[in-house]
Amino acid sequence: MDNLEKRLAEEKKLIDSIQAPDELEMRLRSALHHTPKKTKRYAFSWKAAVVALFLIILMGSQYNAFAFYGKKLLGFDEVMDGSLKELNEKGMGQIVEKKTKLDDGTELTINGIISDSNQLVVYYTLSNPKGIDDTLNENFRISRISGFLTNSNADSGVSILNDKHTEIKGKMSFEPVSPFSKKLKLSFWQSLQNDQMIEGSIAFPYNPNKAMATEYKQSLKKTFKVDKGTITFHSITASPTMTMIKGTLNVENFDRVDSSFGGIELMANGKPVEIMGSSYKSSLNGRKFDIRYNALPKQLNSLELVIKEFVGYQRLEEKITLSSISNGPITLGGKELWIKNVSTTSQGVEITIATVGDVMLDGVSIQTQEEITPLKTTVNQIYTKQEDGREVKERTLLFDSPTNPEYLLIEGMHYVKEYNKKLEIPVD
Repeated sequence: MDNLEKRLAEEKKLIDSIQAPDELEMRLRSALHHTPKKTKRYAFSWKAAVVALFLIILMGSQYNAFAFYGKKLLGFDEVMDGSLKELNEKGMGQIVEKKTKLDDGTELTINGIISDSNQLVVYYTLSNPKGIDDTLNENFRISRISGFLTNSNADSGVSILNDKHTEIKGKMSFEPVSPFSKKLKLSFWQSLQNDQMIEGSIAFPYNPNKAMATEYKQSLKKTFKVDKGTITFHSITASPTMTMIKGTLNVENFDRVDSSFGGIELMANGKPVEIMGSSYKSSLNGRKFDIRYNALPKQLNSLELVIKEFVGYQRLEEKITLSSISNGPITLGGKELWIKNVSTTSQGVEITIATVGDVMLDGVSIQTQEEITPLKTTVNQIYTKQEDGREVKERTLLFDSPTNPEYLLIEGMHYVKEYNKKLEIPVD
């Protein structure tokens, strides 16, 4: 406060030295004489108004800085990483320490939270000196945060059970909450002894003034074409806890390979920003998605979004003879296919194949001299290692046919394709 008092004293000297222009003083007096009479009248002092304005500006500029810093949250190092760990070291966020009891006697404590425009993160503890069952992580599920103008679903989380099996430390991320909420309620599900699930809740205070401000926000509105549709990036929002990319996609085969968003990189100052997760949901205009990355560096010189890899499609129209099976792979559009076994059982024709993990065959059928039979289903999918150490995805194709086939027909394949399409994002 010494610096604040010193600055106020300096500003007082400056204000005292200022003389109001004669014209301004005459206008003010004239305005006062023409105002309607009221029950109470106050003498006007333009110097006092300047001082008051200065104090509002000064204290307003300092408010968030004072509000941000609090106590460091202890005991959560193992569930914190990246920007969240750095923010905790600086004492950001809010200490809560609200408790409630679960049905089995386990105590749930909301230890603290950290909030910004991209997410709200809750740090919690489950403790029971009598011991915590290994299945509690499955039987206890945090579902949402609610409050005034707030209904935020749980997004992702992590928890760790201690060696004594008496305490779980956890972190759960939620959609951002309303800045008008002053009280929040965390809802959760717990399992009873008869395997029924009941919902519980715990309320805690929330100070929206301690929510950290957005550091960078930019509209993108850029659409890219891929093999089976389009991806549109709408916006990027960077906050102290993470960076969020939002958009929509209309891609017919999006869910045919795992983790398509993993191939979309955010480059800051020429280096990739760590991806933290992604999600999507269906809408009338296609799928809405978001991709979450770590926080951006403080000194930002360049920013670029790169579709390095995404789901692709290649038409093959392959006709593979099954009369003799070799140990070597068959090359399909640059990808390898191993035929492990062909047999006829009581369920029909079974063909065991293997490919690299990102390949999914399309339009598969078998052909005999008399007919063509389409694929009925795929079973027993596992990941195994080849003799050369490569991991492959092995599965069995089941066809509703009693006759040994002559050919395996494949119309095409879905796979992870390299696109290397770039979007430069202005940082000025």
